[in-house]
Amino acid sequence: MFGTTMVRQSFKMSVQNIKSNKMRSFLTMLGIVIGVAAVIALITIVQSVTDKVMGQFSDLGAGTMSVEASGSAMKKGLTESDIAAIAAVDGIDGVSPSVSATTSVVYDGEIYKKVSVKGYNATYFDHNNIIASGRGFTEQDMSGSSMVCIVDSTFIKNILYGKEVLGQTVRIKGIDYTVVGVKKDADSIMDSYSDTSELDGSVIVPYKNSLSMAGAQNVTSLDVYLADNADSSTVEKRLRSEMNNIYNNADNSFYIINMGSLLSSMNQIKGMMSGMLGGIASIALLVGGIGIMNMMLVSVSERTKEIGLRKALGAEPARIQAQFLIESIVLSVIGGLIGVGFGLIIAYIGSVLLKATFTISVGAIALGLGFSLIVGVVFGWAPARRASRLNPIDALRSD
Repeated sequence: MFGTTMVRQSFKMSVQNIKSNKMRSFLTMLGIVIGVAAVIALITIVQSVTDKVMGQFSDLGAGTMSVEASGSAMKKGLTESDIAAIAAVDGIDGVSPSVSATTSVVYDGEIYKKVSVKGYNATYFDHNNIIASGRGFTEQDMSGSSMVCIVDSTFIKNILYGKEVLGQTVRIKGIDYTVVGVKKDADSIMDSYSDTSELDGSVIVPYKNSLSMAGAQNVTSLDVYLADNADSSTVEKRLRSEMNNIYNNADNSFYIINMGSLLSSMNQIKGMMSGMLGGIASIALLVGGIGIMNMMLVSVSERTKEIGLRKALGAEPARIQAQFLIESIVLSVIGGLIGVGFGLIIAYIGSVLLKATFTISVGAIALGLGFSLIVGVVFGWAPARRASRLNPIDALRSD
């Protein structure tokens, strides 16, 4: 329908007309800019944040389950034999008790009263890469008589004052512990979003030692690690059956969090949120399209005599239509490109504020530019069609 020469000439005339009406062209593009920027920013920020959260859940392991055992009226927590029975469930590769408490630490004659103490076993370190330097715990450390600990960077800064860490001795609950390892920062999603600003630091000790610090006898929290290729749903059913045996089917005695199912649910939520936010942002693009159509209709009205003169001189309707349609597309695409730039800037600022990794969403950019192009064609078609159908005699007579 449109030849190459016609398109080139129409493009030049469209650009000239846009330049001659800078303010009106800018206001017309503004809706497209806002719409595309909103699409890019919202989808990119959501993707960056959800990728961070899901990445941290993945670090915990899609093949991981957490068990919280509040117990029943007859039995509180889990004993050593209960933990061994859970570890023996088919499809489970290992189990790590998790004990938390807050206590005081003495170092170099100073008392630090706000120190978080966590207790794990050797299995935890086999399945979690959290050691920055030194070592994790071994089975030999699990006897209850091995006084070793692992500290975090806050502990080093506030208590050890940046000294050579490994081999230092700190006193916890009146017992001397030797530092054998340093923990990476934010090893899990809980660490990333928990407020530790009031703490002097965090220390990990063998879980039996932490039980005595907490004044407890039984474990109430477990990390369960699945064997390779084990079906999480099947293992969860077996685990639930074993827990019911332990607590004689008592109601509300425990609950299980299946990380695999949680990741799957989060993937679905991520897709839904991206689609919903993209839909909301697309409304701004629709408004921008209506603005373009109004501007093009006004332009046709203002240039009626020009159109009539060109037709009288032999210009074909297709050429007239091409000029106005291309002008609409150029406005939309320029607005889309500007919107992409603003959207990426907003997304970057949002990702920094939310402490998420900024990731450019190629899909969001393609969606924004694709929408802007479609808006230019759809909302520019009617004004272009109207211009091409003007009667040259009536057009030349118009005031």
